[in-house]
Amino acid sequence: MAVPAAHPQRVVLHNEIHARPPEAMSAPLALSHLVMVGDAAMREASRVHLAALLRDHHLPEPAPGSTHVRMEVAGFRVRWELHTEFVTWTFSRAFDAAGFGEGEAPTAIQAVPQEWLAALPGHGLAALHLWALPARELPAEVLTRSVLNEETLVGSAIAGGQGAVYTDFAIHADGFSRMVLLAGSMPERKLGRIVQRLLEVDTYRMAALLGLPPARESASVLGVAEAELAALAEAIRVAGRDQEPQLLDRLTRLAGQVESHYAATHSRFSASAAYFELVDARLEDIAEAKLGTLQTLGEFIERRLSPARATCAWAVRRQDALSQRVSRISNLLRTRVEIEQQQSSQALLAGMNRRQDLQLKLQATVEGLSVAAITYYIVGLVSYLAKGAQALGWPFSPEATAACAIPVVAIGVWLSLRRLHARLLGH
Repeated sequence: MAVPAAHPQRVVLHNEIHARPPEAMSAPLALSHLVMVGDAAMREASRVHLAALLRDHHLPEPAPGSTHVRMEVAGFRVRWELHTEFVTWTFSRAFDAAGFGEGEAPTAIQAVPQEWLAALPGHGLAALHLWALPARELPAEVLTRSVLNEETLVGSAIAGGQGAVYTDFAIHADGFSRMVLLAGSMPERKLGRIVQRLLEVDTYRMAALLGLPPARESASVLGVAEAELAALAEAIRVAGRDQEPQLLDRLTRLAGQVESHYAATHSRFSASAAYFELVDARLEDIAEAKLGTLQTLGEFIERRLSPARATCAWAVRRQDALSQRVSRISNLLRTRVEIEQQQSSQALLAGMNRRQDLQLKLQATVEGLSVAAITYYIVGLVSYLAKGAQALGWPFSPEATAACAIPVVAIGVWLSLRRLHARLLGH
């Protein structure tokens, strides 16, 4: 059947809905989750590092351009996911849950080649051990005996009461935080979804907090910029005309500093806001409920993350407000300079008008002299004509003829100049 030409990105966009799908899991299961942060070169190096692991175990290497890989390796399972800013590694293996909590619980990362593990590219942002147990209930004293800290223990019922999750949000001696999931008789696919959501809560929680250090640093930078802006505003209020170019230069440099800081931190704050929303969405997905007197994960995270979220949001609002204030004062100063330039232009035009009036008056005076001069020369010509005509019978003397011609010639010359002026004004 004939079909129209497909969009070049159709397959990629269609398969995006299947990106990073949850796996079916069965308890008991130990998982170790690592989040490695780095630049694009590091993320690409992680693909090469994964290929080296698979190659050492005679397994197919990841396809070029792939963003997630799941593979069974000798003694454990590895899941590699490539994200925009970080790479996640999840190692899992089955273990014997008998006597869990009596001693140090086995971890999935113990089955991973340690030399290869130590060379993971990037910087570790989060590390979590999660144990999924088939039990429905477990006494708190068992959890706090050797797995979790009793002082910071939080927990909640999840998935409509089908399971429960406990954690202490603490980094233990091995550098990992810990979480225990009681799966009960939860279906394998549902357990896989719950585990993925819990891992994402820890991942996105830490990724969201990457915006907190820049937000704190912004306080000092923005404080200095606000003080400079206040000083500029006062200087503009009392400045004279000769000081305005220097003030405009200072204001331009301040605007450049503010916009440079905004450009350097805006993407980080935007990413943190998106990660905070993802944490909220993942907590909603696991459908938490109160478990005895313990705080739920959502309550604990909301209470502890709210200040960090508010700090990041405050930094964004403060940046926007400062940028708008700089823009308003810049427009005010430019408007003031333009008004003064217009006033200077008006004064210049008024001076030109005065000079033009003087030139016209001078020209009128010169024109009066010109009429007299032209009349003088024409009357002289008339006198010569009268002398010649007297020999031919002209009855009047040359002097009388010249005297009579003076008013006639003067009026004629004056009228000619007036007509010439009228013609020029008409054009």
